Amino acid sequence: MGVLILILVATAGAGLRAPAPAAPAEKMPVILDTDIGDDIDDTWALVMLLKSPELDLKLVTTTHGKAEYRAKLICKILNAAGRTDVPVGLGAGGLDGTGAQQAWVEEYELKEYHGKIHHDGVQALIDLVLSLPKLVTIISIGPSTTVAAALAKQPQIASRARFVGMQGAVHKGYEGGPVGPEYNVKENVPAARTALLAPWRETVITPLDTCGLVRITGERFKRLAISDDPLVRILLENYRIWAKKESVDDLTASSVLFDTVAVYLALPGDKRLLLLEQLRIEVKPDGLTVIDPAGAKMSVATAWKDLAPYEDFLVSRLLAAR
Repeated sequence: MGVLILILVATAGAGLRAPAPAAPAEKMPVILDTDIGDDIDDTWALVMLLKSPELDLKLVTTTHGKAEYRAKLICKILNAAGRTDVPVGLGAGGLDGTGAQQAWVEEYELKEYHGKIHHDGVQALIDLVLSLPKLVTIISIGPSTTVAAALAKQPQIASRARFVGMQGAVHKGYEGGPVGPEYNVKENVPAARTALLAPWRETVITPLDTCGLVRITGERFKRLAISDDPLVRILLENYRIWAKKESVDDLTASSVLFDTVAVYLALPGDKRLLLLEQLRIEVKPDGLTVIDPAGAKMSVATAWKDLAPYEDFLVSRLLAAR
């Protein structure tokens, strides 16, 4: 009986573990739309995606301006990862501008990328969605400038794609505080409204309620800090530059890793670590994302059932061999 009890307890405890990496027979085609180079969490999300064998990265597009700077970051990481099969699209919002990770690409030129660069990233996104024989997932981890431009140009893409986004705030705001406008929505409210309310085949979002609580600290962060994995070293070097530290050794914990939760939601399989509610969401002129019977129906990750296993999963995924 004692053995049986132990087995039952162990089984119950395992119920909320995140799934181990497993490459399915058919990978899920995805597009990443990112404002990489502002907050560092986009860089964490890109590395996480590159370490996810379930996902077939078909295109990365920049969004929210600074397209050349953002594309340099993407291309340099893809080069280092040996993923020059992935096209990069310069998205909407303008070409000029830099950000906190500029030092990492100061000497890098886009012509050094060994893969395809689309100077019209909006059209590249449209063409890819319409050309693929199966449903594609758009992972949106920035303001929706590029996605909204694509929808305005070719609304038909919504019927051929899923939208998985780090967008909005429903019950909680930053750091679990009072709800308010979330950055990706607030920075371009009309674009957010277009993207979130579009008739996608499916819409799934992680608002601040869940993504705003993710940090890697303590022993979990130490596992990353001592790793010699090339992509993890690139990730931490970018984090060092972003955080304005003299050495990677000065880093002791991550910042909030909002965007990684969108990548997690894009993975196939049950998301048993999260409470996912079917809600109707409206985007207000001030950038608030509110529950409204007249809003668009979507699956919203409103709470964590268990956050610690997700943090374990994220670290293991980042450290996984490709």
